[in-house]
Amino acid sequence: MPNPRLTGLGSGLFCLASMFALALLIRLLFGSSLLVYGVLFLPVCALTAIWVRRADLVTAPIAVPIAFAFGLLPIADSDGGFWDGLMGLFTALAMHAGWLYGGTLIAGLIVTIRKVRMMSRRAAQRRAAALSPRPPAQKRRPAQPRTQALPRRRTA
Repeated sequence: MPNPRLTGLGSGLFCLASMFALALLIRLLFGSSLLVYGVLFLPVCALTAIWVRRADLVTAPIAVPIAFAFGLLPIADSDGGFWDGLMGLFTALAMHAGWLYGGTLIAGLIVTIRKVRMMSRRAAQRRAAALSPRPPAQKRRPAQPRTQALPRRRTA
C-alpha cells in the first residue's frame, strides 16, 4: 500500500481531482448516478485523511466538502444553462448532504485519531527522556590564568 504524505494543498488537489475524475467516470458508465458518487466519495475522504502529512492534518476535513461540491459539477442535473447548472448543483448538494456529512465525518475522525496518537507519542517520548538516566556532567577544569603572549622574533 502506498504511503504518500501530501501537503495541505496536495491533499486538497488529490481530493478535487479524484472526485472530478470519478464523477466523469460515473457519468460515462452509470449515467450520473449520485448514489454511486456518494459511495465512492467515502473512500476518497478516508484516503485524503490518511495521506495528509502531520503538519497539515486540519486541511483534510476542510478539503473534502469542497471536493464533493466540485465533483458534482459533471453529474448534477442541468439543461445546459448556467443558472440551470447552478440550481442542479444546489439541489444535488441538498438531496445528498448525507454523503457529504458522512465523508467529512470520516475525514474528521481519522484526522482526530492521528492527532491524538501523535500527541500521546510525543508525551511518551518526553516522559522517557525525563526518566532516562543522564550521564554525569563532566567536571570543568579551573580556568587557567592568561599569560600575555610575547612577541615572536623573526629569524632570517
